[in-house]
Amino acid sequence: MSRLPLARAVQLALFGVPLIAFTPASVAAQVQQSTRFEIAPGPLGTALSEFASAAGVTLSFASEQTQGLSSPGLQGTFSVEEGLARLLGGSGLQASRQSNGGYVLLPTASAANGAMELMPLSISGKAPGSTTEGSGSYTTESSSSSTRLNLSIKETPQSVTVLTRQRMEDQKLDTLTDALDATAGITVIRESIGADSTPYLSRGFAISNYEIDGVPTSSRMDNYTQNTAMYDRVEVVRGATGLISGLGNPSATINLIRKRPTQAPQVLLSAEAGSWDRYGLSVDVGGALNEAGNVRGRFVADQKDQHAWIDRFNQEISTLYGISEFDLSESTLLTLGFSHQVTHANAPMRTGFPLFTTTGALTDIKRSFNSSPDWSYYDRKQSSLFTSIEQHFANGWSGKLEYSHARNDYDTVATYMTGDIDAATGAGAFLMPTRWQASPEQDNLDAYLTGAFPFLGREHELITGVTLSRIEERGTANYGGWQRRGTYDGDIDNIYTWNGQAPKPRFTKIGESDLTETQYAAYLTSRWHLTDAASLILGTRVVDWNRETTNRIYGGATTKTERTETGIVIPYAGLVYDLDDTWTAYASYTQIFNPQNANIRDVSGSPLDPQEGTGYEIGLKAGFYEGRLNASLALFRVEQDNLAVADGDNLQPNNFQAYRAESGTTSEGVELELNGEIREGWQLTGGYSYSVSFDDDDKRIVTEIPRNSVKLFTTYRLPGALDKLTVGGGVNWQSETGYNTSYATTQSSYALTSLMARYQISPSLSATLNVNNLFDKEYYSTTAAGLYGAPRNFMTTLRYAY
Repeated sequence: MSRLPLARAVQLALFGVPLIAFTPASVAAQVQQSTRFEIAPGPLGTALSEFASAAGVTLSFASEQTQGLSSPGLQGTFSVEEGLARLLGGSGLQASRQSNGGYVLLPTASAANGAMELMPLSISGKAPGSTTEGSGSYTTESSSSSTRLNLSIKETPQSVTVLTRQRMEDQKLDTLTDALDATAGITVIRESIGADSTPYLSRGFAISNYEIDGVPTSSRMDNYTQNTAMYDRVEVVRGATGLISGLGNPSATINLIRKRPTQAPQVLLSAEAGSWDRYGLSVDVGGALNEAGNVRGRFVADQKDQHAWIDRFNQEISTLYGISEFDLSESTLLTLGFSHQVTHANAPMRTGFPLFTTTGALTDIKRSFNSSPDWSYYDRKQSSLFTSIEQHFANGWSGKLEYSHARNDYDTVATYMTGDIDAATGAGAFLMPTRWQASPEQDNLDAYLTGAFPFLGREHELITGVTLSRIEERGTANYGGWQRRGTYDGDIDNIYTWNGQAPKPRFTKIGESDLTETQYAAYLTSRWHLTDAASLILGTRVVDWNRETTNRIYGGATTKTERTETGIVIPYAGLVYDLDDTWTAYASYTQIFNPQNANIRDVSGSPLDPQEGTGYEIGLKAGFYEGRLNASLALFRVEQDNLAVADGDNLQPNNFQAYRAESGTTSEGVELELNGEIREGWQLTGGYSYSVSFDDDDKRIVTEIPRNSVKLFTTYRLPGALDKLTVGGGVNWQSETGYNTSYATTQSSYALTSLMARYQISPSLSATLNVNNLFDKEYYSTTAAGLYGAPRNFMTTLRYAY
């Protein structure tokens, strides 16, 4: 009896694999070579796995694509493509050969009406057509991140960007920050290196909504620090998204979709090295765990040890991810999984250096300057456990129940450098240190039911569900906030010669706090097919929210605060009209409701009223080449009341920053985007965004978001004898930006250029080079303080895929 597929994969991962160089001719010969097959009738997934193993090819497909399908088997001598065609006959699936020599399963074209033949509607993160791994594409067939209905990009009446697995690998987008920095319509303000002050903004507002596999997760879990090695794709829905995320800002929702086990065995190994002593190793193995193929698993381990262009900084990130699937029956799927990520940074630069001298001129600080002392650090440990059970019913409906538990342990000692610099002596800067320490935990229970139903001679779709969430923080330490002059001697004699030496502060715990936040929500979304060309999406989410906080000062008072919002109704409406087979027009109306964070209070210590936002969007979308290339044009307007704005230098009674509420805030703009395959071997992603925000007096605000920005990236696999080489490059350009405050400056418009090249050494082994900031542009990554963006740098990656 042959060894189990995953056992073989693990052996290859641990003990190495033989590397054989193939020429294009030999690859073609392998495809045409005939092989004797003896595959017994049985489940289609099992038959395909046996075929791939016997033929020596890589065949990638999601488990639900073959769920419930059987195979007559294969007996005889066939070439690879002949054998696949026979195995897949009548299944509604076809095998598409990819540029790396492997195959991926895709739906076949329906002979009846020329449309794509879709499988039954699925509600999980592995919805049919949406899995991007192995597709080689910069777009996806469908997404459920906007309404939770599984719709194509063209059928979705909101702006959706999907960063596929291929695109993340090509652009080396290893962190969520890098991924969003490459996303059209998203502004990333890098106010830190290795710390936690890097806000994301969209359509005039900060992004606070995160989901994992479609389930909302609190921003207290710091999911923005996630390593993308765990994820198949990142989906970004811009605008108000209250229907799916409940509470939050009308900016965008980021949905992280986990990798799933594969039926066929696979081993992915990679090693990387780059500028500033950045190194990394990664192992990703998966496949069937038994001969029947109804138990599958996947395990990812990723280790990074990195320095940067700033002095004294180094960071280690360790990531573990595991997931397993069990086919309890042909219609029931059980999933179990975990993730664990540990981050440790020394001398993280949380804020920049002072921008101005005592004469009002800009300071002249070198790019490698680090404003953090040697003893500062940033430690984080994020763990999660998740499980789900999914049931497909005979009538075509599906249901899913998912539970997850997440914990985020963090401990950081950070500093803030401020002051006006004497240009001659370098004096005037001083440090203010602080410490934060907490361990928030979140429990989520998510259940929903979806399917199609007939009405007035047409078939419509519906999804309904509930989401229950509870967040707890117990014993969160209070170290008294920032230590200012008078309590800490942080004066720096000469900023131009400073090397990170400063007195190590003492942090005394003066109190602690507890927080409990619950959110109970129920929602209903339906898509009504009014005519052959028009469909109407209507949805409503109803939310009950409660937050209890307790603050205890040792030897002092204990204060308790409770806020409750019940029966919050968040409506959604979207109209989609097919102008022809290619073009679609749409319009949507969305709302969102957002209680302020617990630390957002005015000068008296009173919490600010919740934010309320509304989004309007109209646009055009197009799907070219059977959906392999998607284009969109959107015009939007977002309105928000009770936006929290820093109240100058005023402080709360606890010495934290005080805020005031800004009403009548409006954001307007245009977004244009193109993603997918222009021609065979040529992938492109590109977007243009125009965005402006105004207050109630028509004064422009949120000027840290550029009025205009362009983000482009493309790759092209050379034809013929050069088909082992793929080349690519891109450019990110943005217009002038700057915080509208007295202590900040402006950043002139600038462009950053990148290059990429990948050489396919063999069908399994490739080497990739990424070069960023090719022309070594010197620029500020934030204008709130002085912090330079990364100089020219490179990263090389050696990748083995079996």
